[in-house]
Amino acid sequence: MVNICTLTLAPSLDSATVTPQIYPEGKLRCSAPVFEPGGGGINVARAITFLGGKATALFPAGGATGEHLISLLAEENIPVQTVQASDWTRQNLHVHVESSGEQYRFVMPGAALSAPEFHLLEQQVLRLTAGTLLVISGSLPPGVSVTTLVGLIRAAQQQGIRCVIDSSGEALSAALDVGNIELVKPNQKELSALVQRELTLPDDVRKAAEEIVQSGKAKRVVVSLGPQGALGVDATGCVQVVPPPVKSQSTVGAGDSMVGAMVIKLAEQASLGEMVRFGVAAGSAATLNQGTRLCSLENTRTIYDYLCRA
Repeated sequence: MVNICTLTLAPSLDSATVTPQIYPEGKLRCSAPVFEPGGGGINVARAITFLGGKATALFPAGGATGEHLISLLAEENIPVQTVQASDWTRQNLHVHVESSGEQYRFVMPGAALSAPEFHLLEQQVLRLTAGTLLVISGSLPPGVSVTTLVGLIRAAQQQGIRCVIDSSGEALSAALDVGNIELVKPNQKELSALVQRELTLPDDVRKAAEEIVQSGKAKRVVVSLGPQGALGVDATGCVQVVPPPVKSQSTVGAGDSMVGAMVIKLAEQASLGEMVRFGVAAGSAATLNQGTRLCSLENTRTIYDYLCRA
């Protein structure tokens, strides 16, 4: 059995609420907040658990918000490894407006991470057994540079740890420059930035993903295409999976659910087609929920079975 660990450098305590309508200056009466764990890697670990897999979530935690985050993960039976941080874990807010159906996401800066705190996290990473899938997902907090992240990836690979990256911008580009990344999941805009050109024609996305694979930067590239599903490329070929039409309630958590599902299939040594189908199914399942909820096993299986028959 392949071990899976997720690393979240900027975790969060997410709160979701509902208000009848939104307008400036006045008091907006809201429903009682629902608190959930947040942060890219943490949500990937949660999605893996919800889908019947097992993953350990590694992250820094500080203050009362950090303690609340750890307790929420314990309630969901998510194994955790934490490093005590001096800065309090950030708290984000998601607001659903009943009258319009609009969603507002208020995302706070990640808590600063000191060099000694990062070093403790790195030590935990380097204790992982060779062959472990390490999912590095989410933004970089204050105090952590792209150079520091690259050093961590290089050190992990030297230990035989297989890295999956779900990030954006300079962090994603720098991680790919390390090379030999197991899996990356850019969207079309992020892919365009990676290859430094516009991707206007349908075949442009495939060619750009193939370039990244052929260059040795990543073994697998899965490009998320929103309502059009996802396009996956590896050394054996290319596959596009289009999800069935569903009534989307929220796109929050869809990307993390997709990554979690794909990592499960990666651990199972499944084919590219199976991996992308399961990822699209989980991402689509997450959109059926309001607020910050992730995919459910039941909905994911239903959509996955549909995609296998399509």
